[in-house]
Amino acid sequence: MKAVVAIDSFKGSLTSMEAGQAAMEGILRADSAADVAVRPLADGGEGTVEALVQGMGGRLQTVEVMGPLGRPVVCQYGIVRESDTAVIEMSGAAGITLVPAKERNPMNTTSYGVGEVIKDAAVRGCRRFVIGIGGSATNDGGLGMLQALGFGCLDHEGRPVELGAKGLERLAAITVDNVLPELADCRFRIACDVTNPLCGSLGASAVYGPQKGATPEMVRRMDLWLERYAALACKSFPRADAAYPGTGAAGGLGFAFLAFTDAVLESGVRIVLEETALEDYVKDADVVVTGEGRLDGQTAMGKAPVGVARLAKKHGKPVIAFSGCVTADAAECNKQGIDAFFPILRSVVTLEEAMRPENAKANMADAVEQAFRLWRL
Repeated sequence: MKAVVAIDSFKGSLTSMEAGQAAMEGILRADSAADVAVRPLADGGEGTVEALVQGMGGRLQTVEVMGPLGRPVVCQYGIVRESDTAVIEMSGAAGITLVPAKERNPMNTTSYGVGEVIKDAAVRGCRRFVIGIGGSATNDGGLGMLQALGFGCLDHEGRPVELGAKGLERLAAITVDNVLPELADCRFRIACDVTNPLCGSLGASAVYGPQKGATPEMVRRMDLWLERYAALACKSFPRADAAYPGTGAAGGLGFAFLAFTDAVLESGVRIVLEETALEDYVKDADVVVTGEGRLDGQTAMGKAPVGVARLAKKHGKPVIAFSGCVTADAAECNKQGIDAFFPILRSVVTLEEAMRPENAKANMADAVEQAFRLWRL
């Protein structure tokens, strides 16, 4: 029997590879002759760097950059040297978890550190980038990132504008004279699973601004500034399109990537599945195992396990999923290609007990073993 295991991380408990290896243990208990391949899985958000680095033979790199509040933070990203690919989570440099609740104000928070991480990777020889842009603390349209990469973001008097969304108010020109030379050879795959445009009632400011600390008045002003910023960009950068789905992601960072770099905005799950070449493993398998910490109706709407299931069904493979818990609406997952799913908990315990890595690993292995004992029949 050939089995392919690709399980998303159990947030706060197991990494993708740890969950997969525990599942492999269970399969081998049931069938010691089984051929089991464990592959990393993520959706472009938290855990993507770790999953891809572990699963693709890469290494972790750290760099000190400017955090969203202007204070230094240490950002960890991945380098896969075989393909000169950098794997970055923007939240490591400009994420909302880096900003205490009382200091959340998108007028002040900057994406500058994201540009510094990209620059560090480019100087180290990376020319392909996989970047997840979820969980941002910013609403600066990616202006900070551009400034770090050498774009001139200037006011009417030719002076650099302030960092943060407030810098957009005075923005009058965007110049390219001092852009990082390596950027011309860099290609970006941006993991973006939202379809919001840059501006308007569904735009970055209106939809995501409040959770980053914006008041209604801030939302109104930032939306106006982003509209002006987009109009300015359109004059010199043909790819600038504020209406393109996903340009409103990460406070407009999606727009900056699309307009100023050689980037595509894509489904995070699809990027991970393609970068890890999961299909090459699935097409020769007898069964595919997937899962995540919680299977629910949101899973069925296209999260990582369903991405795996759809890929498996392309080749007519059965799919079994395991998770820490399931909800009533998880039954929708059966309609999306997951043939059967099982929670791994074996007794009534506290959430803290269930999430202890040693318990989660044991529960995963035990649950998978029993399912595959039945499979052997």
